[in-house]
Amino acid sequence: MAIHLKLFASIREQTGVEQESLTLPSGIENLGQLRDHLRARGPAWREGLDPGRAVRGAVNQRMAADDQPIKDGDEIAFFPPVTGG
Repeated sequence: MAIHLKLFASIREQTGVEQESLTLPSGIENLGQLRDHLRARGPAWREGLDPGRAVRGAVNQRMAADDQPIKDGDEIAFFPPVTGG
């Protein structure tokens, strides 16, 4: 399965990645599994996508929970919550 990954704000700064296309190994079927897979890339990824940290996910520009299924060609984004003022 191939996806397009986008990272925003502090997560982008921490990992040094703004966006990339990825081919995922079999067995990754939802947003939470993808997040765990990305965390295995190293310390910056572990910290940036830590489950204890407030990180939002979106699939095809719609907010999504960790159990949201993902499929080939999806655009996946991770970002910290933002506030306006």
